[in-house]
Amino acid sequence: MRTLRCFVVDDEPLAVRMLENFIERTPFLELAASYTDPVRALTDIRTAIPDLVFLDIQMPDLSGMELSRMVPAGTRIIFTTAFKQYAFESYEVSALDFLLKPIRYQKFLEAAEKAREWFSMKEAAESAAAPTPEGMTSTFFKVDGDLRKVEFADILYVEGMKDYVMVCLASQKQPLVTHMTMKGMEEMLPAARFMRIHRSFIVALDKVSSVSPAGDVKVGDRLLHVSDAYREAFDQYLRDHSIAR
Repeated sequence: MRTLRCFVVDDEPLAVRMLENFIERTPFLELAASYTDPVRALTDIRTAIPDLVFLDIQMPDLSGMELSRMVPAGTRIIFTTAFKQYAFESYEVSALDFLLKPIRYQKFLEAAEKAREWFSMKEAAESAAAPTPEGMTSTFFKVDGDLRKVEFADILYVEGMKDYVMVCLASQKQPLVTHMTMKGMEEMLPAARFMRIHRSFIVALDKVSSVSPAGDVKVGDRLLHVSDAYREAFDQYLRDHSIAR
């Protein structure tokens, strides 16, 4: 596993120095840059595309939540804040973790390990793929410490559960549970075969057996709701495939 390049963004210099120290103490992390100005940080993040950003939330000019929605797809976020009320919103933007100040090194290390695991699974999936993305037929998920190969054709749907996802398969009743965000899963699965229909659900398009007038889709023995945020894209898919509703 390669070293993860990190940015630190926090308007408090003392918090920046603490996080710099934590990164220096962690062998698989490398500090690429630190910022107290979130606007300047965003410009450099878009250019350098670091692996990981340790990001404060309450900052002048540009909040951490706003910044997190504008980073490149390959960059992951770990929030660092003194305000626990932002925890739910951090889940909404698919952050890898949420660290509450004052941050102890043990908690920081646990979050960093989570990031290392996420990138490890992503790279394992990429290395297991066929030579071209279009030729991918399977991927690997880390389950109970082991990498488990899963054929895309076997996946019915994916259900999000905060820091974990359940991968529900046609071949077995028990779903696979892996440590990953829904955003990470969405990026890993081929877009031509899978679609996110809800904050908590990604479906295999060829496994959708019916669509109700209320907007629910039948996948296997589950009825899953298409939320308003994803309805336009799903309706366009139906139109493109000449499915009458």
